[in-house]
Amino acid sequence: MAKRRKRTRNRQGLQAVTLCISTAMVLILLGMVVFSVLTARNLSAYVKQNIVVTMMLQDDMTPGEARQFCARLQQRPYICKLDYISKEQALREGIQTLGADPREFADANPFLSSIEITLKADYANTDSLQYISKELRSYPKVSEVKYQKDLIESINKNIAKISVVLLTIALLLTIVSFALINNTVRLSIYSRRFSIHTMKLVGASWGFIRAPFVRRYMALGLLAAIIACCALGGAVYVLYMYEPEIIEVLTWQELAITAGTVVFFGLFITAICSTISVNKFLRMKAGDLYKI
Repeated sequence: MAKRRKRTRNRQGLQAVTLCISTAMVLILLGMVVFSVLTARNLSAYVKQNIVVTMMLQDDMTPGEARQFCARLQQRPYICKLDYISKEQALREGIQTLGADPREFADANPFLSSIEITLKADYANTDSLQYISKELRSYPKVSEVKYQKDLIESINKNIAKISVVLLTIALLLTIVSFALINNTVRLSIYSRRFSIHTMKLVGASWGFIRAPFVRRYMALGLLAAIIACCALGGAVYVLYMYEPEIIEVLTWQELAITAGTVVFFGLFITAICSTISVNKFLRMKAGDLYKI
């Protein structure tokens, strides 16, 4: 009898370890998808905020007028930052790029002064840029407004496609994770089906019978979520050590949301699955327990 009890406890302990590991693996995959979705949003904003709109100024605009003009532009809601490039600075950059002084072939500095504008991410789309470009051209002594229209359209299309793909994967993975965890929990509760039936025969209510199972598997789900969060955190740390610039698109907010999502699903799925499984055995008659 003692050996049988020992084997039963060992089997239950092995089932708990198996459930914890399998749940943790599923939660890691789910956390990776959630993390990818959140990071893609930040990456989109980061890329858009590095799109530059260049305003070419007329040759007769003085540096003082240019500084006043920059001060006016800075008040516009779509401006993230701007840089004024004088004719002298443009000449120096041109000499470095060309490897020769263009003044040797011309009597004067051929470069024009310009203003490079970095827009806020919300305004870095085709419709907004068309309106902004039209407004910037309306200012006096602005000869031309240039930006990479094709690049912006390509970025917006690709980001939309990536977002749809990631959200689809997240939905499918949620369904798959529920199925896998439900199957694991059901197999674990299966070995206790006769104990459940015995408690029902002595008059215990369904809630009383169900409560310890739900608490146990929620605790295992919480442990699995902690393991998954540690694994994801370790992966992020390794990625940061390999590529420190990842901090530009990765913030503590994304990490907190990912960890919260993993913990929530770890608790929620195990609670739902254990409730469904216990209820299934509670509805069965004694004869049906031997047939499954």
